[in-house]
Amino acid sequence: MQTETTLQEEIQKLENQLTGDMFKDMEVKDQIHNLQMKLKGVKPMDSHFDCVGCGS
Repeated sequence: MQTETTLQEEIQKLENQLTGDMFKDMEVKDQIHNLQMKLKGVKPMDSHFDCVGCGS
């Protein structure tokens, strides 16, 4: 299991890869979002299913 510090470090590394081009950054932003959801322990609203993207 990843620790909070490890997740924050991964998020920072991904944020450093952002180019400002929405289409190029789409996949990286999705990865950042998934890590942030894990970090916060958040599941998608109005969903009785677990989040497929991040496993929350």
